[in-house]
Amino acid sequence: MSVPHVPAARRAALVFIFFVVLLDVLAFGLIIPVLPHLIEGFVGGDTADAAVWVGIFGVVFAAIQFVTAPIQGALSDRFGRRPVILLSCLGLALDFVFMALAHTLPLLLVGRIIAGITSASFTTANAYIADVVPAEQRAKSYGMIGAAFGIGFVIGPLLGGWLGEIHLRLPFWFAAGLALLNFLYGWFVLPESLPPAKRSARFEWRDANPVGSLGLLKRYPQVIGLAAVVCLANLAHYVYPSVFVLFADYRFGWGPREVGWVLAAVGVCSILVNALLVGRVVGWLGERRTLLLGLGAGVVGFLVYGLADRGGLWLLGIPISALWALASPATQALVTREVGPEVQGRIQGALMSLIAMAGIVGPGLFAGSFGYFIDAARPVAHPGAPWLIAAAILAVAVVIAWAKAPRLAPRGYPVEADGPATPVDGTPGP
Repeated sequence: MSVPHVPAARRAALVFIFFVVLLDVLAFGLIIPVLPHLIEGFVGGDTADAAVWVGIFGVVFAAIQFVTAPIQGALSDRFGRRPVILLSCLGLALDFVFMALAHTLPLLLVGRIIAGITSASFTTANAYIADVVPAEQRAKSYGMIGAAFGIGFVIGPLLGGWLGEIHLRLPFWFAAGLALLNFLYGWFVLPESLPPAKRSARFEWRDANPVGSLGLLKRYPQVIGLAAVVCLANLAHYVYPSVFVLFADYRFGWGPREVGWVLAAVGVCSILVNALLVGRVVGWLGERRTLLLGLGAGVVGFLVYGLADRGGLWLLGIPISALWALASPATQALVTREVGPEVQGRIQGALMSLIAMAGIVGPGLFAGSFGYFIDAARPVAHPGAPWLIAAAILAVAVVIAWAKAPRLAPRGYPVEADGPATPVDGTPGP
């Protein structure tokens, strides 16, 4: 793993958090090729009915995260990042065991609810990066975290598809083992990134409840436009978990193994963009132009996905849409410049609430549109409609980013790794 040029202690911390994220993504990636088919088995093999339930699962998961993400962020600001990450990893390990043993659809849904409560490591990892990396180097560091996601989605779905061919529940057991390994790894080697002197003085329910956490964003005016971009981009991204497995089976006849290979290709492209391009492109173009380039590539890639009538043509969209990965690190870097260390967790929790709001809408929107457009009774049959809807959503995000993303480095705070933050109006931070 290559990391930005930072002092040795911080570089070691980045390596630790990289592997924490990697192991979590591997665990989640393992079940991607099999969860929709497991749901399909519970509803008698009806693909359209399964699509509806996949949407319900996604909405419930997002609704739970909408409530719990700000709480997790506030807890990490008050008590540190490490305990929140460790509890997340242990909770996920136990939850994957629960889902492996679930033999009814309601119990499987309960498992997803527990996963929504315990999945804190991704949100807390973003705050962790802001703790240990200077502002001007964060985009590249977030790119490395994105690379961890890519590696996880290369190996996870590929292995999950192979294990799923043996037994649909086997990936859940393997994921439980990885999550437990992640907990043990974090317990023994993950250092704390937020020293007591920089933590918030108390746990504030005002900022920890989901409504209050969104209100927190209003205290930082430069963050609002970027937060809207985050929400729309993640809404568009929900097309992948909502319909890809069922779409690939329906449109191209791809089973779990083929889906695993395709997701592996998506992951490889994501790794290359995050690990090799993010730092260079941000250095050449700046964070704003990198954000716009990434969003624009996502629009084009989704158009290819939506219009492709053969599997080979669909695959041509992968390297194009992979450039979308440029957008997230640039956005995160801009956001973290706007707030101090004592509030990074709450800001990341607020952003996760927006992502969760997108998740409440996204699965129903995309799974519902897929089910609608494959119904023979409808006047227009077009299985690629969800991808075209995602392209339109990203196009709106491009417009907002063009209008709201700063053309220069934000000036609300000095660009310092460790200095205190003050909102742009000069009032003390929360």
